[in-house]
Amino acid sequence: MSLAGTWTTGLADVEAAADRGPRWWRRVGVFDQMLFDAVAAARLPGLERVLPPLSKTADRSVLWWGIAGGMAVSGRMRLRRGALRGVVAIGIASPLINVVGKQLFRRSRPRVDLVPPIRIRWRLPTSPAFPSGHSASAAAFATGVALEAPAYVALPVAGLAVGVGVSRVYTGAHYPGDVLAGAAFGSVAGLLTRVIWPHRYRPAGAVPVTRPGDPESVGTGLVAVVNTGAAGTEPIAYILRAELPEAKIVEVADGADLDAVLDDAVRGAKVLAVAGGDGTVNAGAKAALRHALPLLTIPGGTLDHFARALGIESVADAVTAYRSGRVVHVDVGRVIEGGAPERVFLNTATFGAYTLLAQRRDRLRRRMGTWPALAVAGYRTLRRAAPVEVNVDGRRRRVWVGFIGNCRYDSWGALPTWRSRLADGRLDVRLVLMGHGGGKIRGLAGLLLGHLRVARGYRAWRTSAVRLDADEPLWLATDGETRTVAPPVTITKHPAALAVFQPD
Repeated sequence: MSLAGTWTTGLADVEAAADRGPRWWRRVGVFDQMLFDAVAAARLPGLERVLPPLSKTADRSVLWWGIAGGMAVSGRMRLRRGALRGVVAIGIASPLINVVGKQLFRRSRPRVDLVPPIRIRWRLPTSPAFPSGHSASAAAFATGVALEAPAYVALPVAGLAVGVGVSRVYTGAHYPGDVLAGAAFGSVAGLLTRVIWPHRYRPAGAVPVTRPGDPESVGTGLVAVVNTGAAGTEPIAYILRAELPEAKIVEVADGADLDAVLDDAVRGAKVLAVAGGDGTVNAGAKAALRHALPLLTIPGGTLDHFARALGIESVADAVTAYRSGRVVHVDVGRVIEGGAPERVFLNTATFGAYTLLAQRRDRLRRRMGTWPALAVAGYRTLRRAAPVEVNVDGRRRRVWVGFIGNCRYDSWGALPTWRSRLADGRLDVRLVLMGHGGGKIRGLAGLLLGHLRVARGYRAWRTSAVRLDADEPLWLATDGETRTVAPPVTITKHPAALAVFQPD
């Protein structure tokens, strides 16, 4: 008989199993039963009104989904990442525990004769006890949150996770060993999310320029252009006026000619600040390059990739960076199209299915919000997108997703999101090709999982320039903003061309 078969339901049963398992295993079972009996006999005033409802709230991970929702709408990128990582960790732990673990061990639930009825307010579960699914989900979510969120959020979430584990023993649903095993597995599941989505929270390096700042600066010579059409810019102008009263604040309505507003606003400025998403920062970068001004990025969009790469996640971070006076030089990507003005990008230039997804997302965003629009657009793109016929450096390709990153990206996948350097003189080229037996589903799995060995048509290399040619106009997205270009197109770099503020 296997070790799993020696798990039993009470002290008498444990002792009766003496001849069916190793002595150390039987001792573990006896000790587990003794701990359960001690908890059942304990009288902890007040907890009867706290732990049973907490245990019930954690059913089907309702508690964790609620917390994740609150973190997601907080506007803080670290909290959003923590919520997403925690939910992904639950998605790993819960099915493995409930579908595989419980069926493998099939340990019976404890006898609740000694548990006071006031603690047993709901019908006790009848599924196998080992390991505890509630504890696994709690530990998985808490671990995922701890990998991303600041301590003032991670510690309370960890405390709730411990409370859920204790409540499962206190209400008679599990032995302590069930809870500990579930918590251990959940913690491992949380750490495994780093395989799918590697953890990084460190500002990317660049070429530093020493410019001592003034911690008491009130914004003299600073012009801040705030795109009020971006997702998170509502309170930014108010905060800037309070923190930097001498700064000139220009609010731009959605749909205005941002380039023209920026060129007009920067006259006489010493520093240009822009508040909005990556598209707004892209426009600010062009203006800063034209007028030879240092750029201060203030995150106010949905993703804010470039601001996050600099270590700026809030308007407070931006003010701190400005007052520190620390300016760095970063690379700027260039899109050179014959006869057309040069386009620049700070993050990525993409073509293929991603451009269709971005267009559909933008059309739907005003009606249903950013994330629902992204989900619907992704589904429609997966169903309808066709590969793009394009020559890449002279070689004919059928490209489903084409990604060209400004500097080397450290994360896996065809659409990675973070870099350790912002000035390395290189382009990071990644393609998912069709016609290699993989199909869209396999390609999508590669995009989501990051390990694009799943997608047989995956190609990646780093270079200083790449040339794209096609028989018809090509849709190209630079920093998320899409438009057509007339091939041939050369994509290259301005090394260390843009001066930006970065926190110490």
